[in-house]
Amino acid sequence: SKSDYAELKVLDHMFNDGTFAAAAVYLALCTTIPTDASIGATLVEANYTGYARLLIAAADMSAAAAGSKTNSAALTFAACTAGTSTIVGFAIIDSASGAGNIHYWGTTTSKVIDTSNTPPTIAISGLTVTED
Repeated sequence: SKSDYAELKVLDHMFNDGTFAAAAVYLALCTTIPTDASIGATLVEANYTGYARLLIAAADMSAAAAGSKTNSAALTFAACTAGTSTIVGFAIIDSASGAGNIHYWGTTTSKVIDTSNTPPTIAISGLTVTED
């Protein structure tokens, strides 16, 4: 889903009312499902030792086609060195940590991340952002 923030920014941009460009976007793993009204400061993220939001480079994503973009490279987070987190959602956000604006969010199959797992990885074509 697109966040309320992104919806308004795109509308303003389309009608030449302000500018909208994210310098960088990051993928956040969430332990509660975000909503359209969620913001970076209220996002409930993984908290296992080693976790950090993952920078999504432009080269990691396909060119937009047929209304969507998908990851063309595996997206691999840092390994869990202690603790545990149950991931149920994700957010694409414009800040490396803490605050920031959520642009897109979604749900995932529930997955427990702990020290017995390999680093959390989104396989190629595992993340697709669609505009309808």
